[in-house]
Amino acid sequence: MKVLITGSAGFIGSQLALRLLERGDEIIGVDNLNDYYDVSLKEARLARISSHENFTEARIGIENRPAMEALFAEHKPNRVVNLAAQAGVRYSLENPHAYVESNLVGFMNILEGCRHNGVEHLVYASSSSVYGANTHMPFSIHNNVDHPLSMYAATKKANELMAHTYSHLYGLPTTGLRFFTVYGPWGRPDMALFLFTRKILAGEPIDVFNYGKHRRDFTYIDDIVEGVIRTLDKVAEPNPDWNGKHPDPGTSNAPYRLYNIGNNQPVELMHYIKVLEDCLGRKAEMNMLPLQPGDVPDTYADVEDLVKDVGYRPATSVEDGVARFVEWYRDYYQV
Repeated sequence: MKVLITGSAGFIGSQLALRLLERGDEIIGVDNLNDYYDVSLKEARLARISSHENFTEARIGIENRPAMEALFAEHKPNRVVNLAAQAGVRYSLENPHAYVESNLVGFMNILEGCRHNGVEHLVYASSSSVYGANTHMPFSIHNNVDHPLSMYAATKKANELMAHTYSHLYGLPTTGLRFFTVYGPWGRPDMALFLFTRKILAGEPIDVFNYGKHRRDFTYIDDIVEGVIRTLDKVAEPNPDWNGKHPDPGTSNAPYRLYNIGNNQPVELMHYIKVLEDCLGRKAEMNMLPLQPGDVPDTYADVEDLVKDVGYRPATSVEDGVARFVEWYRDYYQV
């Protein structure tokens, strides 16, 4: 297939591109390499895939409507995976406009590109953040998610609504993937594992929010990528049993699907830190702090729909995943 991946220099996008190239797909990678975090890390990720003969790089932002229109018209991708977004819950409190530009305007350009160029299937990144104030665990795609706690979460919920509209109006098959706390080699420096590792090795204290009482469904990068590929290959279809009198939020009478991709095994933050300490051979000095605005105390994914529809359940333990991250970190930064 010819697959357009946005966010191709990102954590998930670069790993996905590598896997699809290895199996013989042609990839058009879109990324503007913005400076939200270390650009050299993004360039290093790109270097792993850019030499491949079936990879074409387009260094543009998805919010650039003329450039995106031209890109779709030139390459006519069979399928699209939209992973480009302004990420981060806490940063959305500081710079909400960045989320509107990338996550709303940019996603609109993706939808229009798919609509006008015969794209067979659009898969896009949503987030566990959409569950917001929900406390019923595990989080299910069949639950209502109308109470986001951050602008980031609100834009991801909006993406799901926008996608449904295009599935309904134009028959565009769309699949939204709610990712749960992704970690692993080549990860984002603003995420907890990266921050903790850097500070522990430097002998600096780490900030532990909610006094360490968080529980997170930490999901290893390889599990995320496998889930993306399996859903990409299974084009979304209408649910013949969908009923407007009792609407199911996770499906539709349009070709529209939502899935959680999480480890289905929430881990306490303090255990996560203990695993990291064991891998590093060092103890962490901790600043115990309250819950931060926009954060949720716990996440826990119900992945039964993913299992039922594509035959896959994420399964990498945090012990294995953190060890692999630490090995990569030491090698990459020569620590």
